Amino acid sequence: MSELDNLQNADGTEEINENVQPETPQEVTSVTEDNDEVLNEIDDSNAEDAEDEGNVDRHNIEDKDYESLNLEQLVIEIERLVQNEKVQAIKKHVDAIKTEFDKQFQELLNEKKEEFLSTGGNIIDFSFQSTLQRSFKDSYKDYKQRLNGHYKNIEQNHKQNLTNRLEIIDGIKALTEDAEDSMNTKYKKFKELQDQWKVAGPIPRDKYNNAWNSYHFNVERFYDLLHLDRDLRDKDFARNLELKTKIIEQAETLANDENTNRAFRELQNLHKIWKEELGPVSREHREAIWDRFKEATKKINAKRQDYFKNLDTIYEQNLLNKHAIITLINEKANEKISNHGGWQNKIKEIEALREEFFKAGKVPVKVNEATWASFKEAVRNFNRQKNEFYKTLKKDQYDNLEKKQALVKIAEDNKESDDFQATTQLMKKIQGDWKRIGHVPRKDSDKIWKQFKSACNHYFDRIKEQRNAASVEEEEAYTQKETLLAAVKSLELSGEQKTDLATIKEQINSWKIIGRVPRNKRQIESDFNETLDGLFKSLDLNKTETELIKFENKLDQLASGDDSRALDNERFYIQKKVDEIKAEIIQLENNLQFFSNVKSDNPLVKDVHKNITRHKDDLVLWTTKLKKIKSLYS
Repeated sequence: MSELDNLQNADGTEEINENVQPETPQEVTSVTEDNDEVLNEIDDSNAEDAEDEGNVDRHNIEDKDYESLNLEQLVIEIERLVQNEKVQAIKKHVDAIKTEFDKQFQELLNEKKEEFLSTGGNIIDFSFQSTLQRSFKDSYKDYKQRLNGHYKNIEQNHKQNLTNRLEIIDGIKALTEDAEDSMNTKYKKFKELQDQWKVAGPIPRDKYNNAWNSYHFNVERFYDLLHLDRDLRDKDFARNLELKTKIIEQAETLANDENTNRAFRELQNLHKIWKEELGPVSREHREAIWDRFKEATKKINAKRQDYFKNLDTIYEQNLLNKHAIITLINEKANEKISNHGGWQNKIKEIEALREEFFKAGKVPVKVNEATWASFKEAVRNFNRQKNEFYKTLKKDQYDNLEKKQALVKIAEDNKESDDFQATTQLMKKIQGDWKRIGHVPRKDSDKIWKQFKSACNHYFDRIKEQRNAASVEEEEAYTQKETLLAAVKSLELSGEQKTDLATIKEQINSWKIIGRVPRNKRQIESDFNETLDGLFKSLDLNKTETELIKFENKLDQLASGDDSRALDNERFYIQKKVDEIKAEIIQLENNLQFFSNVKSDNPLVKDVHKNITRHKDDLVLWTTKLKKIKSLYS
């Protein structure tokens, strides 16, 4: 059994010179009699810190109001802690962040699930992927691995440090029993052992108090020996008095610090130095300096308690603010909204209120869960109303699908008809009906359009098959266009944009004047347009201007032909393109609602904004084309 175990209940009752009695037992008695909770709290915290590698001060990391952070901010905060702070010092913070992240993410997951089910989805098929959740899990996994590694690494160090400290205690004990060395030599060795003790490193927490008591017991025995050399003893007492007085002065200064949490953290460190690094002072000063230090400690703690009382007032005001937000969400959920735009505006308002709720700060612990439950129910109520609206909207789209399927059947039933006069009118009518029917579900849109278009095209292609072969004029036009195309391909531009644009437009005009070519040779039109593309690229014109010049050329060709269906098809195609782009913009803007708590510089958000801008630019071009082709009809 080691000396440390033997001294577990040591109370210093061995005969010790009364003039060098240690001050620590008196201080402990004083704390016990006063039942001073703040001193006990400091001692307990310092004992806990003693086990941490490198003597980490676990209280130096700023406490944050994690309830006020959104999901992305919580991810950023855990990444910052794991990467920048010592893993053994962040457990409280990581646990609080994980609790808040899980709570908010579960709420988001519930919302997505409700939306999925409201649109007719099967719960078995529901899934929701989140880059934020993946990032959080990666950081939390990294934290757990680092923490486990930390404890494994320090376990062996703790054992070795404990062995080293016991050897130091044995060394001090041996000095009191050594009769050969002079007092000066013993004192020098004693100081070296004290210095070794200060840097010996952390040991297991359950051994801390026993080791500390054993160390001080033997230190006291050595000071008992020092009565043989009062000069050395008095010099040491004087130095300790000077150092302890400085510590007291620092504590008294901290009492004036407005940052009460910081002051209390510094005070804990001062108590640690007082207890672990400094030795005793002469008996005549002992009680006075301890009382002075204790008085400064109580002043700091009193300010700290006032701070926490003020926090209660702040939390009560936060509670009132959160209740007001919940009431406002409930009011907005009960407003009657009958259109998509109105709901989109309302969604933005609710997201702003959600953000305001999270930023409102902490509320008293006793009502925290109830407040959160009320908030969730208010948001759920709004989402139910919203989902009901879009469920109805989805029903309208399915009704439109049935109407368009009926038109597809008419087109397919008549595509082989030989009554061209009557059937042509019917086909044009159902094409007009198709345009007037609203949107269908996105997953069915392309499929049903291709079916309808195929049936109509089949019918009109049969009409064209009845026509005679190309006329002599069309063959001549083809020959002329071949010659002109070769000239345009070899055209050399001057480099002056305005002049070259005029030259290209002159060639386009010449092409138009030549007229139509045989149907089976109309590939030359595409060849001409491709050649124009190359010329326009060399002019560095913007996309819209280039497309409109080519489109006007195409319209002239369609308008001069005897096939009205070609012009109708072009108009129908452009109208469909406009509708598709508008629908895509709406969908992208809806998608942004899912990123309401994400910063604007997030790559996903930036990509959505980029797509919206690109689609809006395309919409301008296609809308202009639609206006131009409609003008031909008027």
